[in-house]
Amino acid sequence: MRKYWFLVGLLGSLGAAAQQKPNVILLVADDLGYGDLECYGAKNVETPNVNRLAEQGIKFTNCHATAATSTPSRYSLLTGEYAWRRKDTDVAAGNAASIIRPEQFTMADLFKNAGYTTGAIGKWHLGLGEVTGQQDWNAPLKNTPRDLGFDYHYIQAATADRVPCVYLEQDTVANFDPSAPIFVSYRENFPGEPTGLTHRDSLKLDWSHGHNQSIVDGISRIGYMKGGGSALWKDENIADSIAAHSVRFIREHASEPFFLYLCTNDVHVPRWPHERFRGKNPMGLRGDAIAQFDWTVGQVLDALEDAGIAENTLIILTSDNGPVLDDGYADQAIELLNGHSPTGPFRGAKYSGYEGGTMVPMIVRWPAEIAPQPENPTLLSHIDLLRSFGSLIGAEVPDGGAVDSQDYMAQFLGRSTESRPWVSELNHTRTLSVRTPHWKYLPASKLTPIVNWGPEIENGNQPEEQLFNLLADPSETTNVAASNPAILNSLRLIHRRASE
Repeated sequence: MRKYWFLVGLLGSLGAAAQQKPNVILLVADDLGYGDLECYGAKNVETPNVNRLAEQGIKFTNCHATAATSTPSRYSLLTGEYAWRRKDTDVAAGNAASIIRPEQFTMADLFKNAGYTTGAIGKWHLGLGEVTGQQDWNAPLKNTPRDLGFDYHYIQAATADRVPCVYLEQDTVANFDPSAPIFVSYRENFPGEPTGLTHRDSLKLDWSHGHNQSIVDGISRIGYMKGGGSALWKDENIADSIAAHSVRFIREHASEPFFLYLCTNDVHVPRWPHERFRGKNPMGLRGDAIAQFDWTVGQVLDALEDAGIAENTLIILTSDNGPVLDDGYADQAIELLNGHSPTGPFRGAKYSGYEGGTMVPMIVRWPAEIAPQPENPTLLSHIDLLRSFGSLIGAEVPDGGAVDSQDYMAQFLGRSTESRPWVSELNHTRTLSVRTPHWKYLPASKLTPIVNWGPEIENGNQPEEQLFNLLADPSETTNVAASNPAILNSLRLIHRRASE
């Protein structure tokens, strides 16, 4: 009898293993454009690891971030709530307080409540601590990813071009150096500390606009900091560090379901890749950074294979918003394009209400369940990932949570081609536009039509309403509002609904 129950238990265990929920990796690049990957038509750069992912999965050609800048895009991604509902979701300083409140339901909570181990590695840029500017970087912080459902985190507080230039691991500065306590200010410099303005000749990468405050690792940043010592990062090692911690997380949790929110630093400025990549691409440092991003993808894919869990791991690769070339550093990103179009065929860029601001690559691979599709044009939005993941793993979203997210998991898995009726897009001036599978509508706006710093980027703001027929004019070159009054009115109504 004892042997019989042992066999029953063994068979039950094998059945449970066969039906184990998939591991999920949400791999989010930074400022990577729709046209920056070889499988999306990129020129002058090779991305073999992303190509491999696309060949084994689904390459979506009509997926949108909810915003054209990082903080609001990531806020919506993790909460399932549009960032325009909150006034404090603009691009965050490095010493911003936590924007996601501990009582809010997050994507990490969804997975954790379903028995997953959860991790956040890489760029964060959603604030830390309880009060802006009052963090004690020399002690454990409150209101970190651990208060938002993540069991483990190893993160950059904001972006690589903003101080503090240290990693945070489990609430404290990684490799903290007690001999060099950390002080951060976004108001004034600390006495005697060099800046990009005062010590420009010492920089290994010159600034083009802004980005001329505290110098860390030979590169001047936004904001001021003092101290850090051995905890300060070296820019050329950021990708290696993010990849190494991600691989370790995968190995340590290979025997249990896990959710990994993996956010690369590439291809955000300042672009200073490892010497393995630097100087190797004809497009200069930005091309080198794209190649380094592809290497990171390869490290993750290899780790899954080595752990024997690639078959039952769902990977979604995407970007937080559209691309930008000169975003504060003189790295010749514009001059060295040589025919490459970071946005592909689309108008605009990061910051913009035109398609180039939010049209992002999305590749989904799950070998155990997904048949490869070389191209899928279904209209999708990042806002729906949270509830879709809930549908996938059988997890409930509580009342009041993820208020704007809907279940589109059948579409993300390629089992349905029914597009979202519309998606919304937020530019950096918080002007909201909407698009359907056929049309794009931008409301009239008195706000500036051009990003008012650095090189000229169109915001999408114009004094008259704009309507584009995306099937005939995907590059948004011709405003057809005047000749399509009925369509214009219907899109106005959708815009009103999207803004409610």
